[in-house]
Amino acid sequence: MAITSIAVAVLHGARQQQACNVIDITVRTLQYWRAKGLEDQRQTVKKIPANKLSEQERSDVLELCNSKEFMDVSPKQIVPVLADKGKFVASESTFYRILRAASQLHHRGRTAKPSAIKRPYPYTANGPNQLWSWDITYLASTIKGRFFYLYLFMDIYSRKIVGWEVYENESSEQAADVLRKTRIKESLPINHELVLHSDNGGPMKGATMLSTMQKMGIVPSFSRPSVSNDNPFSESLFKTLKYVPVYPTKPFDTVEEARQWVSTFCRWYNYSHRHSGLKFVTPVQRHLGKDRAILEGRKHVYEAAKKAHPGRWSGKTRNWNIEKTVKLNPVNQDTGSNENKIAA
Repeated sequence: MAITSIAVAVLHGARQQQACNVIDITVRTLQYWRAKGLEDQRQTVKKIPANKLSEQERSDVLELCNSKEFMDVSPKQIVPVLADKGKFVASESTFYRILRAASQLHHRGRTAKPSAIKRPYPYTANGPNQLWSWDITYLASTIKGRFFYLYLFMDIYSRKIVGWEVYENESSEQAADVLRKTRIKESLPINHELVLHSDNGGPMKGATMLSTMQKMGIVPSFSRPSVSNDNPFSESLFKTLKYVPVYPTKPFDTVEEARQWVSTFCRWYNYSHRHSGLKFVTPVQRHLGKDRAILEGRKHVYEAAKKAHPGRWSGKTRNWNIEKTVKLNPVNQDTGSNENKIAA
């Protein structure tokens, strides 16, 4: 096709070099094609696949799918039925492709149409009491099949446990009561700008809990159903609680015994535990803003050590820079979604 077009152009007075430039090839390429007897070899030329169905064949596929026998059957069932009859019309993927092109690939049956569940809205905190997370975990009791329920609220920025309580059951009313006590404990005024993230459990989405949050001006945030990764901070805290060396080897006898142990754990976690996600400062130090001075001090110690013994350092000293922000359920930058940053 290209060789013929150039020949016609030259016959009508065009120069061969200019004709080749128009279709973006060189004279050497044209000479090579002529010597080898090749046609147009440009990759930009759309070639019709040898196995492409004709319009009549595509029409036959649509007619078959819309027939009385197969009008309510999906292609993945149509193809085997035809094979049992000794017929092959097209592959399963071809059936789907033709139906999609004809706008006939729709949900069939009485079940609900499947829908994609969006990721929870991403938030970023740059200070304490901006973004909280909470959840409930089971604490085993000495009676088989009976559990105590630990309600645990934490600040995502500082990882501090800001509120907790142990009850003998789960309820939205008890969750709301813990939230009210936690707000008072943290001295947060009504309508303080705060986001509270949780999963989709009954106590989390109960009417009493949601009503209490609305009165306080707290913005609710929820994980996707059955996706624990959407609430990673609470899940990580529960793992620390369950696997700490001092966790009881025997179940709790009473709810009071469970409360006493949780109280001891929370005190240790907030005031003594050097958190790996906080450059090994305690949650309370981070919550009160003392981590800046601590990390600066560590930085000076390392710089002094490197200056005293430079031969022992092959590169930079350890990174003791403070993490200024913490993100909950961040999204990839290439998705174009923006994160909601809570002002300090």
